[in-house]
Amino acid sequence: MTDMEMISEFGLTWLEGSGPHSEIALSTRVRLARNIQGRSFGTRLSGRERETISEEVRSAAARSSLLGDGIAIKLSDLDPLKRRILLERHLISRELVGPADERSVSGTALLMSRDERVGAMVNEEDHLRLQSILSGLRLHDAFQAVDELDDELGRSLSYAYHPEFGHLTSCPTNVGTGLRASVFVHLPGLVLTKEIGKVLQGISQVGLTFRGLYGEGSEVVGNFFQISNQTTLGKSEEDLIDHLQEIVSRVIQYEVQARTVLMRDAPAVIEDKIWRAYGLLRYARSLGFEEVMNLLSGVRLGVSMKLLPGPSVYTLNKIMIRTQAAHLEDGAGRPLSEAESDLHRAAYVRRILAAEGDLGSAEG
Repeated sequence: MTDMEMISEFGLTWLEGSGPHSEIALSTRVRLARNIQGRSFGTRLSGRERETISEEVRSAAARSSLLGDGIAIKLSDLDPLKRRILLERHLISRELVGPADERSVSGTALLMSRDERVGAMVNEEDHLRLQSILSGLRLHDAFQAVDELDDELGRSLSYAYHPEFGHLTSCPTNVGTGLRASVFVHLPGLVLTKEIGKVLQGISQVGLTFRGLYGEGSEVVGNFFQISNQTTLGKSEEDLIDHLQEIVSRVIQYEVQARTVLMRDAPAVIEDKIWRAYGLLRYARSLGFEEVMNLLSGVRLGVSMKLLPGPSVYTLNKIMIRTQAAHLEDGAGRPLSEAESDLHRAAYVRRILAAEGDLGSAEG
């Protein structure tokens, strides 16, 4: 696939708003880090080695039942804007976006199955990052998908593996299973009841961590958190997945309880907050991205609590992705200043919400 063939909905099936607890758990991601035996790791790779690894991986993928008829994108074929779009869709990492120089993207690729359930990043921090991103809380489904792909590619590729330590990775914290699993959750109830600090402290004490929209190093905005495992060594993949499933399920229960408390103690305040958020999104002429995320949080809360008759969860998820800077510039066909982005962002949101229909008639 070249940049001229980038389809508008590519890689967005995880936004569909389906799966268990999708009103709180937007998506689940599971990744496995793998390296090829006998090859240099990470920054020690030369451009020629990166190309060789990429060819080996693509050849193995072609023999895979999961990726054989899928999509293969050489990132060097994409301009920097298209690579940023893939980042905003959570399909590649910041490392794969890179600056606009040849070496930074040499040998890098994104592979994805035709149904978009599973894929791989090639020559990121590790030679391979197998990944599955699914809508809702679906840790076991996502792990099963990447585990199957791991087995398929492992029949063609010789992974770097130590009998005592497990899979060898560029970063020592990934050694062992090489597994990183995360669930992207929306927790406005815990934030508004001021219980979020206690909950986040609790997950840290049981070997998990939390991050923002773009994972490690990113800020939390709009009451959206990524909860993920920290440990990869000394436990099996199944144990890590089960532990994360248990804790996230508990966090979701706490969030549901917090929302119940809010509606019991301050129903008018919550309803006003929700409708104000919708009104600003529906009619504002200029919106910053962080502002959009905070307003989306209010509207999403209203939809899940049946205080708003719409818009759909898919629409809200789509707004979250398509109001980011690269998507706006792609739509405008030119680079945008911050002020221009704010205008284009507001116009896009107004257009999408107008297509969903006016909710004013639902006011009681």
